Amino acid sequence: MNRIRRFFGNKAVQYVSIAILAILYALVYEIFVFPNKFAPSGVTGLITMVQYLLGYPSIWYLTLLVNLPMVIAAFFVLNRDYALKTLVFVLFNSMTYLLLDRVWIHALDGIRYIAQDTGGQMLAAIAGGFFNGVMFSLAIRAGGSTGGTDIIGGFVNHKRPEMDTVWIIFALNTVVAIVSFFVYGMQYEPVILCILYVLINSRIGSTILKGARSAVKFEIVTTHPEEIAQELIASIHHGCTVVPARGMYTHTERSMLICVVNRRQIADFEKIVRKYDETFTFVSSINNTLGRFDRVK
Repeated sequence: MNRIRRFFGNKAVQYVSIAILAILYALVYEIFVFPNKFAPSGVTGLITMVQYLLGYPSIWYLTLLVNLPMVIAAFFVLNRDYALKTLVFVLFNSMTYLLLDRVWIHALDGIRYIAQDTGGQMLAAIAGGFFNGVMFSLAIRAGGSTGGTDIIGGFVNHKRPEMDTVWIIFALNTVVAIVSFFVYGMQYEPVILCILYVLINSRIGSTILKGARSAVKFEIVTTHPEEIAQELIASIHHGCTVVPARGMYTHTERSMLICVVNRRQIADFEKIVRKYDETFTFVSSINNTLGRFDRVK
């Protein structure tokens, strides 16, 4: 596992990974999104609608035109490494669109998913959202981004750290969904497909970014710290940290045990805690765990 982490922590590997992700990202659009006439999320959604309305310029050109100024600004305002990796993504993404448009014109014939009904279009939105959600999260984990709304969110966070960038991106996606109603002939289907794409994309991306090592934290206030700790170690093979605590209502000295466990161990943990009087616990979700998170042998 450590070798894998060191491998993907290498700068050259990260840049190559982002280039591959950019190519795959474009292929997903070409296979699932463009043939089914709906706008995906964010800036790419706006670009898709402009191209659909005018028939020109090409997607590759619009992608460069919109993203390059933001990448240049991000280089000076945000983080240089982040900006360079995002630039790699934008360049390879645009290059793929260009090659498919000018050189490999028939390369995807027979592969493109062209839906015959609304149900088929929904499958296309789900597939597109799923695959690009994976690509988006992996690009973020490599230290870059897919451009567009990701960069806008970075600017907002830099200027106004107290603002939640999720809501900024949500607002932009809402605009895309509303505008798509008028662009695609005042039909509700493109709006629903856009919303479905956004939901799947966000959910998959969020799940991967949080990491597979999600866990649950128990904080137990008790007068039986030694007994509970020993039973936790013996039964579910997890240690815990004890912190002195004092009840402000009764002014009684107590202890607080802090223990992080895997989600599958929640039921066993609760059975142990319920055995003891003068004990209560509260639970919170942990998105990811860093360092050693091993069970006690």
